[in-house]
Amino acid sequence: MLRRDFTASRPNERWVADFTYVATWSGIVYVAFVVDVFSRTVVGWSAATSKRAKLVLDAVDMALWRRARTGTPAGPGLIHHSDAGSQGEFNWSSQHLDHGGCWMGRPTKPMPQAPAGARRQWAADRAMRAPMRSPGRPEPSRAVQREFWRLIASGVTTVQAAERVGVSAPVGIRWFRHAGGMTPLSLDEPTGRYLSFAEREEIALLKAQDKGVREIALTIGRDPGTVSRELRRNAATRGGKPVYRAVVAQWKTQRAAKRPKTAKLVGNERLREYVQDRLAGNVRRHDGTIVPGPRTPPWKGLNKPHRQDRRWSTAWSPEQIAHRLKVDFPDDESMRISHEAIYQSLFIEGRGALKRELVTCLRTGRALREPRARSRNKPQGHVTADVVLSERPAEANDRAMRGHWEGDLIIGTDRSAIGTLVERSSRSTLLVHLPRMEGWGEKPYVKNGPSLGGYGAIAMNAALAASMTKLPDQLRKTLTWDRGKELSGHAQFALETGTRVFFADPHSPWQRPTNENTNGLLRQYFPKGTDLSRWSADELEAVAHALNNRPRKILGWKTPAEIFEEQLRSLQQAGVASTS
Repeated sequence: MLRRDFTASRPNERWVADFTYVATWSGIVYVAFVVDVFSRTVVGWSAATSKRAKLVLDAVDMALWRRARTGTPAGPGLIHHSDAGSQGEFNWSSQHLDHGGCWMGRPTKPMPQAPAGARRQWAADRAMRAPMRSPGRPEPSRAVQREFWRLIASGVTTVQAAERVGVSAPVGIRWFRHAGGMTPLSLDEPTGRYLSFAEREEIALLKAQDKGVREIALTIGRDPGTVSRELRRNAATRGGKPVYRAVVAQWKTQRAAKRPKTAKLVGNERLREYVQDRLAGNVRRHDGTIVPGPRTPPWKGLNKPHRQDRRWSTAWSPEQIAHRLKVDFPDDESMRISHEAIYQSLFIEGRGALKRELVTCLRTGRALREPRARSRNKPQGHVTADVVLSERPAEANDRAMRGHWEGDLIIGTDRSAIGTLVERSSRSTLLVHLPRMEGWGEKPYVKNGPSLGGYGAIAMNAALAASMTKLPDQLRKTLTWDRGKELSGHAQFALETGTRVFFADPHSPWQRPTNENTNGLLRQYFPKGTDLSRWSADELEAVAHALNNRPRKILGWKTPAEIFEEQLRSLQQAGVASTS
């Protein structure tokens, strides 16, 4: 009736009504109001917690009542206008206004109605669609997350990676910790098979321009069926009608692509018990009795234990467990799991199966995976030209030749230490007990004074000789040590044992790789910052026994003890053959 002419020459000539809502802590409040076009004054209003016809009718009644009280009652000729939404929602009755001689205005253009077939399809889609929570503020796209993990893999810190991809530092830290430091998605760019976020934005723009499915498909270079399914599956529902928004569509796609499955260790109890026993089983002596090890504090969820005792356990690595399953259960396909799946059960929150505190049984003790990218020869008095590494026999470089050893110390508090010896061929380990010497602790430490800690030159020679002379002569040909002065009496040691000693170059741990790796394994039993002198020779032998009975990948998943036993048998057979 107004034909878009919202002007008036006097009060009470034209009124306009509408309603809105306000979200409060107690719920939604709906407010209806009536405005006089001439004065732009709200002449009537009403509020309620539900959208009923009485809401707007009360606002009209207030307007009529207020104008009557002010001496300017609404009379014949008043036109009352409302939008189509109010007309359809509240179904006003013209009889309610006729008593004042008012006319009820209606929009000149009727609201468009969707075809009946489309409305039926919308209803069917809503019925088949599983309920989904509102995304709120949708998470960053997978492209952003993929770039974040690429930066992490390159060695960038979590905070720096978050800043570069445009998310806050707390968000980046949460991504990294919830994933346990393990990349949760492929870093490869997705193929063109799937719609990208840019294509979804283009679809949303074209859809807002009332473009048809075929025209949209032609514009973005996709099949019409792809566009049709996208509009049907990933549209949001508003007011009973599908409304396509690119952000919501991308969120729904990413949510559907996750497809979480039950972890294998959750559904297979037998497999879980096997993995847990090899990872966290007890350390035992030769006779099968348990060695309790140190008393350990409760696990506090730290990423890595800091200078404290750790529980002694069998401590097979996940890779050792995964490959040993094929040896122990060659015909049982249900007893199979990858080492990555074991790491995921330990590192990733919500994976279940293995208790998170079992990360202390890993060699590093970390609860997060650290990216790999984050991680000269000067003269010394006791290292003469004839004992440098370059003078070592060439056969010592060949791991097929037995009898060549690498050695070092692991250091604890109060000048305590344990000697470590590793045979290069079999990877067999010997631990050298270095007890305190008489007089230790009775007087203050004197720099350059007598070494009473247990690993001075004299004590070291005696302890090493006692360990090495237990072996056959053919299994103790050379010993490669680092530049430590504890073996400054190497000439005397060589005379007593017949084992030639050579020293690696300074700052070159890769020249003794087997020994360095073994020292890392031993730190699981003897952490840094602990007193190593408290352990007896019997307890050190038990730890060496546990280490020698772990299967090794480099040995074809045999144990060092098995390889060392084969070497002893071959020596015995060779001796029998020579005497006969």
